Amino acid sequence: MNSNPLLDFSGLPRFDEIRPGHVTPAIDALLAEAEAAVKTAETVAPVSWETFVTPLDDATERLYRAWGQVTHLQAVADTPELREAYNANLPRISRFGSTMAQNPALYAQYKALAASPEAAAFDPARRKVLDNALRDFRLGGAELDAAGKARFAQIQQELSALSARFSQNVLDATDAFALYVEDEAELSGLPADVLANARAAATRDGRQGWKLTLHMPCYLPVQTYADNRALREALYRAHAVRASEFGDAALDNGGNIERILALRAELAALLGFDNYAGYSIATKMATAPAQVLDFLRDLAARARPHAQRDRIELEAFAAAELGIDRLQAWDLAYASEKLRQARYSYSEQEVKQYFTEPTVLAGLFAVIERLYGLRVQPDQAPVWHPDVRFYRLVDADGALVGQFYMDLYAREGKRGGAWMDDCRNRRVTASGVQTPLVYLVCNFGRGSDGSPATFSHDEVTTVFHEMGHGLHQLLTRIGELAVAGINGVEWDAVELPSQFMENFCWEWEQVQAMTAHVGTGAPLPRTLFERMLAAKNYQSGMFTVRQLEFGLFDMLLHSQYQPAQESVLQLLERVRGEVAVNFPPEWNRFPHQFSHIFAGGYAAGYYSYKWAEVLSADAYAAFEEAPDQVAATGARFRDEVLSRGGSRSAAENFLAFRGREPRIDALLRHSGMAA
Repeated sequence: MNSNPLLDFSGLPRFDEIRPGHVTPAIDALLAEAEAAVKTAETVAPVSWETFVTPLDDATERLYRAWGQVTHLQAVADTPELREAYNANLPRISRFGSTMAQNPALYAQYKALAASPEAAAFDPARRKVLDNALRDFRLGGAELDAAGKARFAQIQQELSALSARFSQNVLDATDAFALYVEDEAELSGLPADVLANARAAATRDGRQGWKLTLHMPCYLPVQTYADNRALREALYRAHAVRASEFGDAALDNGGNIERILALRAELAALLGFDNYAGYSIATKMATAPAQVLDFLRDLAARARPHAQRDRIELEAFAAAELGIDRLQAWDLAYASEKLRQARYSYSEQEVKQYFTEPTVLAGLFAVIERLYGLRVQPDQAPVWHPDVRFYRLVDADGALVGQFYMDLYAREGKRGGAWMDDCRNRRVTASGVQTPLVYLVCNFGRGSDGSPATFSHDEVTTVFHEMGHGLHQLLTRIGELAVAGINGVEWDAVELPSQFMENFCWEWEQVQAMTAHVGTGAPLPRTLFERMLAAKNYQSGMFTVRQLEFGLFDMLLHSQYQPAQESVLQLLERVRGEVAVNFPPEWNRFPHQFSHIFAGGYAAGYYSYKWAEVLSADAYAAFEEAPDQVAATGARFRDEVLSRGGSRSAAENFLAFRGREPRIDALLRHSGMAA
């Protein structure tokens, strides 16, 4: 069967050979294997780790590794044929997962194993696997009656399909838009690299002039730098109404949102929860939706006065210096950048010329070596696109720790945003250690005319962020799949390692080492860095309340939303009235594109970003407190946080690293909002 690359687990995935026609035959074979393993596990006796858990892990890991490759390709190299194969098999995967989660015989076997004398001698990782398994059986409907189980499985399958459709609609609506401009004067203010890429895109389409799209490497520069206000408005409007009733009816996510929310509420009720937020929080650090709402509102009360000052300053500047008497949503980024330039005497575009891709990556890899004594080296692997890079992470003795792919550039057929995902998790087996393998994906603009790509400082921060997630996966020392890497880590703590890494983008020694001007090769001048540092918390109040708006909307949507009393859009307006200072037009359809909560696993969990900022700022403060002991502090952070995976609670990890509970002080100080 190795003629089918999805069935070859002997080495690295054969991404260059995988075709849509391979998907269904591979899933047929792997599902049959997994179902046979489940059937055997149901009656194996006596039940033990080796006779029960290990065979189940073997079969299900192969299934989910192959399916993970399909899911990954559908996100980064989508085609109609691949999407068809993906959508055809998604219900089968969902059905298998639901059936396994409700299997009473497996549940009984896990309970028997947990009560056995053998379990009393298990190490913490294996005990946590058992605890999580028993919890997940309950959350998976294993204690429901036959009718309840059937309905639960139907809901899970439909939710999987709806989430996939939601994400695909956003991608298709994004890809469908193009604005061709033939007069260069209309593009005044746009950076040269953006213009070059836009002209190349038009040429590829056989058109004159420049092609503007809604992909971030084009959309964000237009919003930030285009002097043409009508052009900014045109792209903003197109971006804001994607996947809504204002476009192709086949891509409208409005009905998908309502159906997803209704199904989630029904699922939670089946399991005895008051709402879906309660169900979601059962696997998180937080203890109740009310606790999360209190946290978000407390932070909003601290941040909103700063945000209001940010808005007043921006309005005054826009009126006095830009002739914009009424600041609109499509003016915010543009006016903010102009005010930044005026106040701090630098522009993001000026800074961007120094962050060239080779030096940024070299700087990132140097930080990893400085913190953990590990080296990143170029490596070879089959890839899904010529842009993809592949690396290996080795220890001081040259031993392999793990490997990772980097796919940095935006393109058609690739989902927007940035993310890390695991391709193969760490596992200790009878034949040795299976090393982890991860994907790091971004959506930046390419270099043009033979020059390397240049990154804004925000994009540099994004690379560090995703690498932080990658290190969480790569540096685990746990040998059990279910709690290795980010597996088993509470969702509201999973952003800690990623946001922690962002802090090193603000250390002068690191920044200096990762810059080389695209034209001259000169490093970033210290004076320019000092201006960047002075501007670090520029509009931090507005940024914070924007994130709190998302978090509150998400939590209220999944804990208190009553569709008979208000619409999703009305709830969002109510949240904005409570915390926001910037109000988009009434035709803005942000929820229709909010893939994080409708397609990305953050339902009733978006608050995790702000909570993880508390954890990450406090963790980084340990390095600030001992600047001469970076290696020792890094080793402790690796040992107590990164290496532990989900083998113990995130609260225990943090306490072991810091010696105390987390405090909000460092976050407020780093954000310029300390009292």
